[in-house]
Amino acid sequence: MFFKKDEKKLAKNFINNGFVIKKIDEVDLLKNITELIFQNSKQILGKKINRPDFFDKTQNYIRPEKLNNFRLSLYRNINKDKFFRESYYNLSKQYLDILVGNELVMQNRVNLSIQLPNDSSSLLPLHSDTWSGDSPFEIVVWLPLVDCYKTKSMFILNPQKSKIFYKNFKKDKSKNSNQIYNKIKKDLTWIDIKYGEVLLFNQSLPHGNVINKEIDTRWSMNCRFKSLFSPYGDKKIGEFFEPITLRPATIIGLNYKDPLS
Repeated sequence: MFFKKDEKKLAKNFINNGFVIKKIDEVDLLKNITELIFQNSKQILGKKINRPDFFDKTQNYIRPEKLNNFRLSLYRNINKDKFFRESYYNLSKQYLDILVGNELVMQNRVNLSIQLPNDSSSLLPLHSDTWSGDSPFEIVVWLPLVDCYKTKSMFILNPQKSKIFYKNFKKDKSKNSNQIYNKIKKDLTWIDIKYGEVLLFNQSLPHGNVINKEIDTRWSMNCRFKSLFSPYGDKKIGEFFEPITLRPATIIGLNYKDPLS
């Protein structure tokens, strides 16, 4: 494969570990996204909120029973912004080019997760996205708005352990997610990532989160990307995905009509 040395290293780490964590170079884009979310949060809450610690201390501003309605309103608002998805893509563009390709489709909307301390309403139990119809050719870009660690973060089962896990998957399929989690929790990798970094991970590997037992709130976003011409699962182009980086030769080829036909 015609990769440069640093590109080969990134690709190898992703394949072997199932994820990579990289520093964001486009700092201004991250600041713009953070500010967009903060300003929309302030508008939705309709109250004065403290900028420096709002994201870590969201539990001081909203009760758990109000959280999901707040999150959905915020999710809708930020995804309406003209530049939001383009900025989100550009935060990790240099890594997506290597890991996925440069002719991409992107999920129509970027997902938003908010997990208050000791709140059980925002859990995403152990799962793989491919179990619910996603293509194994997709990759997830996961962006934290706060430092995430231990139970304030997410877990993933590495590719080596996943191979063992999937050998027994048919036997374990009658078990619920908690039973499966307890069986493999000693093998899970907990993601330790800081604000200003981005996580790209293989969403076909088992992953999820647990109740946030830390003292601060977790904020994160996630979005799927895949190569335009790689196989699709249940989520199709035009329905779930939108082309974002079509190259001129592809545009010409897709519009070409054979004069002899």
